Amino acid sequence: MVNDRNPHTVPSEFWHRLPDGRIQCDACPRYCRLKEGQHGFCYVRQRLEDQIVLTTYGKTSGIALDPIEKKPLYHFLPGSTVLSFGTIGCNLNCRFCQNWNISKSREEHQLPLDAFPEDIAQLSRERGAKSVAFTYNEPIIFHEFAVDTAKAARSLGIKAVAVTNGYINGVAREHFFRYMDAANVDLKAFSEKFYRNVAGGKLGDVLETLVYIKRQTKAWLEVTTLLIPGENDSPKELNAMADWIITNLGPDVPIHFSAFHPDWKMNDTPPTPPQTLFDARDIARKSGIRFVYTGNIRDVEESSTFCSKCGRVLIERDGFQTKSSRLSAPGRCLHCNEPCPGIWN
Repeated sequence: MVNDRNPHTVPSEFWHRLPDGRIQCDACPRYCRLKEGQHGFCYVRQRLEDQIVLTTYGKTSGIALDPIEKKPLYHFLPGSTVLSFGTIGCNLNCRFCQNWNISKSREEHQLPLDAFPEDIAQLSRERGAKSVAFTYNEPIIFHEFAVDTAKAARSLGIKAVAVTNGYINGVAREHFFRYMDAANVDLKAFSEKFYRNVAGGKLGDVLETLVYIKRQTKAWLEVTTLLIPGENDSPKELNAMADWIITNLGPDVPIHFSAFHPDWKMNDTPPTPPQTLFDARDIARKSGIRFVYTGNIRDVEESSTFCSKCGRVLIERDGFQTKSSRLSAPGRCLHCNEPCPGIWN
């Protein structure tokens, strides 16, 4: 077996052989068709010894302790600490990527740390983290590493979080999210044109993932959209997005609208004005979405969680810090007893 010689290279089960002798990777909708030795678009999945393997198992580009609100997850263990880590590579090609130094990397020196699933789970427990997050780059491409880490964490009572673009296929999707306790999915826009020209993917596949997580798994779901001036911030598009979310995910999935800052191949695009975030928030709320937040700006009042019935503050936040909570143990408003959707301490 491949990993008898190299513990960082492990086989994948998400592939099949084509009539012309190539092997197709079935982990994501790119369906990379590879000859022996070739890497997929994500770089970390490769055809080696006549199979598809992951080449970055147990190697990380960085590990950090974060507040869970930084993911962002506002209705999942608020005020708790999460152990975050990533690898290198990505299966999308976003021109605005703010982690491009690792997501576009093809260099092994960007993976300086060896940390296998059991190591990460044990470190999480030692540092008092309630969850471990697969983040910084796309966890779907290091599927096997993430799932094994989630299993190891679960054995210690620690939950698993995926911060993901949602660009994943059927069987791989089922297997991956079976082990996730929460996910924040980056819905980059609500147009196929944007996904094709700016992100290098397809919107429809991401929407399928969102519906799957919400309807077919027990994972807590939140959604983030980075608003880029002139690209995905029109009222028409935001109304369409909000209507789709209400119809397909329901009113209780928290939505985060974040401000864009110029980076990578979009350095000439201006930052997002705060008013754009406020307008998007108002559109989402008018559509019926109950929990809408703004990100990458200081917005103390609107980063807090309010009771959907009586309007009182349930969780007060300042930036990524939870300052106070007025939720009962079962996650209900202390004033009117209305349940607040989420996974609470």
